[in-house]
Amino acid sequence: MKLFKKVLIANRGEIAVRIIRACKELGIKTVAVYSEIDKDSLHIRLADESVCIGPANVTQSYLNIPALLSSAEITDSDAIHPGYGFLSENHHFAEACTTSGITFIGPTSENIRLGGDKAKARQIMRRKGVPVVSGSDGPVPNEEIAMKTAKKIGFPIVLKASAGGGGHGMKVVKEEKDLDQAFYMAQREALTAFGNSEIYIEEYIPEMRHIEVQIMADNKGNTIHLNERDCSIQRRHQKLIEESPSPISSTEKFKKRIGELGVKAARAIKYRNVGTVEFIVDSKGNIYFIEINTRIQVEHPVTEAVTGIDIIKEQIKLAAGLPLEYKQNQIKQTGHAIECRINAEDPERFIPSPGKITFLSLPGGPGVRVDTAIYSGYVIPSHYDSLIAKLIVHGKDRPEAIAKMKRALDEFIIEGVNTTIPFHKRVLNNPDFVSGNFTTDFVEKINPLNQGQ
Repeated sequence: MKLFKKVLIANRGEIAVRIIRACKELGIKTVAVYSEIDKDSLHIRLADESVCIGPANVTQSYLNIPALLSSAEITDSDAIHPGYGFLSENHHFAEACTTSGITFIGPTSENIRLGGDKAKARQIMRRKGVPVVSGSDGPVPNEEIAMKTAKKIGFPIVLKASAGGGGHGMKVVKEEKDLDQAFYMAQREALTAFGNSEIYIEEYIPEMRHIEVQIMADNKGNTIHLNERDCSIQRRHQKLIEESPSPISSTEKFKKRIGELGVKAARAIKYRNVGTVEFIVDSKGNIYFIEINTRIQVEHPVTEAVTGIDIIKEQIKLAAGLPLEYKQNQIKQTGHAIECRINAEDPERFIPSPGKITFLSLPGGPGVRVDTAIYSGYVIPSHYDSLIAKLIVHGKDRPEAIAKMKRALDEFIIEGVNTTIPFHKRVLNNPDFVSGNFTTDFVEKINPLNQGQ
C-alpha cells in the first residue's frame, strides 16, 4: 500500500513544523494552512503549498471545518493531519474528512468519540478489567445527586468534565460545604470549553504521579506500547516537564504492568493509530486509568528519544493502512529523556507574554533537540496557546539527562518576551526533582502563592 501524495496540516506552530519534517522524509508533499495573523509563520515557509483559511479568531480559521476541507480539496490533498489541540479530538471533523474522501491521520471517529467521553470510557475500562479510581457510574445531573455520590465515595473528591481535557472543568472539593459552588463552576467551565456541561465524580487521590503510556495500533488491531512517560510536573493540570522512563518505574514488574494496561485499555475501545493512555499512580504503587488521548501528544519526543522511533512517521504510515512494523519485543528503551515546554509566559505568574522576539539563540550539542517554529524577529500572537518551543534532551541515565537539560536551558536565549526558562531552571535544581521524589502537586509546593491563578 502506498503512502499519501499530499498531506494538509490543520495546525500551526511547532507541531505543524514537526509534521512537515516527517512528511518530507517520507517523500510526501505538504500543505500549510494559516490564519491572517500567522502569515509570517515558519510552517508556511517550510511547506510545499499554503492556504490562508481566515482571520486570527480560531473559530474562523483553525476550527473552521468547511475552510479546512475546501483547502484540502483545492490543493488535491488526500490526507489531513490535525496535530494536537484544535480539531485533533473532534470526531465530527474526523467523520467529515472520511465523508469527503480524505484520510484523517489519527484514530477512528468512534475512537475519538469514546475517548472524549471520559465518563463512558471509565465504564468501558471497568467492564474490561482496567482499574479505575472509585467514583460515579456516569455523569451526575445535579448538585443533590452529586452530594449523595460524594458522601458515598468520601471527601475529598474531584469533579471532572465528561468531555474534558487539559484541566478544564476539573475541581478538587475537600469539604462538603464547598461542593455546590464547585459543581456549578465545573459545569460552567465544561460548557464553555467543550460545549458539554456533564460532570462526573472521582475519589481524590493525594500524592499521586501522572504516568502515561504511548500506544500504536494498526488497522488489523495489532497493538503495542512504547513504554511510559512521567508527566507529574504540572500546574493546574497543565503539563510542564515530561520524562521517560518515569523515575518510579525502577522495576521491570511495574513497567510491564503499566504497559500491558495501556494496551488493554486501547484494545477495549478497538483503538487504531497512535494515542496515549493516561494513568495515575498512588503512593502505594496502585495504577488507575484516567483517560485516552486520541491524538499525538505534545510530549511525544521524549518517547522518540528513548526508543529511536519516529512516532509522527508511524502515525502517517498507520493512517495509510500499513501494518505495524514493530512487535512488542522489539521495543527497547535506551537512556533517559526529558522535555521542558518553553512557554511565552511570565515565569513566576504564568501570565502570557506575547510580542516580538528580538534575539534568539537555540541550544545544541549531543543529545539536544529543539522543536519550535520561532525565529529572531517573529511576533508571538496573543490569540493562541503560549507554547513556543519544546526542549528535549537525551542522556545515558537520568542524572546525565538533568545535567544536559540544565546546560541546554542556560544556552537557550530568547529576548523581547518573557519565557518559562527561569522556572524550568528552578525545577531542575530542586532537590526533590533531582531525587525523583515528586508528585502532581510539586509546582504548588514550590510556588504556593500562585497555585490559584
